[in-house]
Amino acid sequence: MTNTADQSPLGKNSAYRTDYAPELLFPIPRQGKRDELGLSGTLPFFGVDIWNAYELSWLNMRGKPQIAVARITVPADSPNIIESKSFKLYLNSFNQTRLGGPDALRDLLQQDLSAAAGANVHVVLTLQEDFGTLQMGELDGVLLDRLDIEVDNYAPQPEVLKANFDELPVEETLVSHLLKSNCLVTGQPDWGSVQITYAGPQIDQESLLKYLIGFREHNEFHEQCVERIFTDILRQCRPQHLSVYARYTRRGGLDINPWRTNYSKGGRPSNLRNARQ
Repeated sequence: MTNTADQSPLGKNSAYRTDYAPELLFPIPRQGKRDELGLSGTLPFFGVDIWNAYELSWLNMRGKPQIAVARITVPADSPNIIESKSFKLYLNSFNQTRLGGPDALRDLLQQDLSAAAGANVHVVLTLQEDFGTLQMGELDGVLLDRLDIEVDNYAPQPEVLKANFDELPVEETLVSHLLKSNCLVTGQPDWGSVQITYAGPQIDQESLLKYLIGFREHNEFHEQCVERIFTDILRQCRPQHLSVYARYTRRGGLDINPWRTNYSKGGRPSNLRNARQ
């Protein structure tokens, strides 16, 4: 049976296990939402979902609590996303679990998360003594939020997107911190910033900002919103190169930062935590 979002732990009372319980992870197939976007066969993008877990703890073999921050990288071509509440419940299951060390924890995380996602998931732990190496930073780019626009629509409308097909192509990076969508199941708000880098016909900035604000009452998971943004811009504005990267504020000690692109120049984006994260 295929898991669906309404079957997940979201919006339901949950018992918080404190002993190791990988069965708590709840995978949801990506393809259902991609079908809504008309995406089948070869995807028009590749990328990753970067998760940061700030509330990660376990016991050493003498029973002393240990803490770390985890960066989890899930490939965008994995068959499944991992529902975020189930992810949190799973991480909590380590709270009273004794392990031989950070490597043992990392190996379990990679094993279980890869099984749930259906592809190889990469985990990096930052231990307490290295917390000072973790840095903050904001997304670079021309700020769309400076524009004084009138908005009367709060649902995604790809048809509002405009580009200048009669002029020479440009290369630019645009940023907005006004991205807001809602959880697909609970309707709780998800707050984020988005960076759009492209090469091609120049995108009209006012229309792009209106489009992004149009997610404000839209119910969809983080990963699905970013793929919708990517697909709509690609179809409406026809850039040769396109990258969409969103950084969402954390909930339950987790933040999710999806990145989708159709070109490899520059490699993966940085994982700098921004001010709202």
